[in-house]
Amino acid sequence: MNMTLIESTLEGDRLSLARLLTQVENDSSEGRLALAKLFRHTGQAHLIGVTGAPGTGKSSLVNQLALHYRKTDARKVAIIAVDPSSPFTGGAVLGDRVRMRDLSGDDGVFIRSMATRGSVGGLAQTTASFTTLFDAAGYGIIIIETVGAGQSEVDIARLAHTTIVVEAPGLGDEIQAIKAGILEIADVLVINKADRPGVENTERALRSTLELAHPTPRVHRHHGQAMTVDATAAAEAIWIPPINKTVATDGTGIPDLAASIAKHAEHLRLSGDWEARDRARLGSELEAAIQVELMNRFRADVPLSRFEDAVEKVVRRNLSPREAAKILLNGSGA
Repeated sequence: MNMTLIESTLEGDRLSLARLLTQVENDSSEGRLALAKLFRHTGQAHLIGVTGAPGTGKSSLVNQLALHYRKTDARKVAIIAVDPSSPFTGGAVLGDRVRMRDLSGDDGVFIRSMATRGSVGGLAQTTASFTTLFDAAGYGIIIIETVGAGQSEVDIARLAHTTIVVEAPGLGDEIQAIKAGILEIADVLVINKADRPGVENTERALRSTLELAHPTPRVHRHHGQAMTVDATAAAEAIWIPPINKTVATDGTGIPDLAASIAKHAEHLRLSGDWEARDRARLGSELEAAIQVELMNRFRADVPLSRFEDAVEKVVRRNLSPREAAKILLNGSGA
């Protein structure tokens, strides 16, 4: 039955894809088998991460961006919307789907909400697995929208080839993204709700920060001769994040944003960074898989009583955690 689901997913069947997504999210054996079988069919999609502080209008922006792609691009679009968990059921709140109702009825768009369930590392791993399924199913553009602008969102956004950081004026702090460390992973900056007062202050703050990180070429003196750094060569080697202004409620600025994303993808391919990012992402997934496999083997080989005994000795300060780990892994009694 599972092989049928895999074959149907490769043929673009939405129901089969939805069932596999659920199996992967539940970390079932069927889901793991599907990932292994489908992985060889991946590597074609452009992964776009969208992150930013709550209230910046990320979901509306993703909605408009997907609509633009469907009107101008032949590729199918998948959206992975990471929702906060419901305090009552632990499931996704599904607020993103409510705001993306404009996309309903389009068979070329697939929206999947994920609940955080209080887990960061597992969430990032599941998100990566989701991108594998969508990629294999023929979705050429995969947009990953994260909850907010904390470190966990930075980790999830690093799954992407292109990361968009969304800001908005009037939130009380124009450089909150800088404080969260999120600006460092931005490939494209977006000031959404650009029709609101204060947009100039937000743009000024972002530009000044970019200038500090990527100073413009200046005239230098070398052996008494004035020399200027080759701006063209510098631009080819270094990607400086553009700042796009949008109004997601009416689609203003969305075509320019899509152009910036396309330009970044071209830069990645020409510079070789596309392969480098894929290598880093897949290497990280491999490390995570190794950690899970080693933990599973450890739990299978070491009786729970021995582990609890080691914990007790650590609690009593008779052993350090590192010493206890070495004893347990070496197979001798703790």
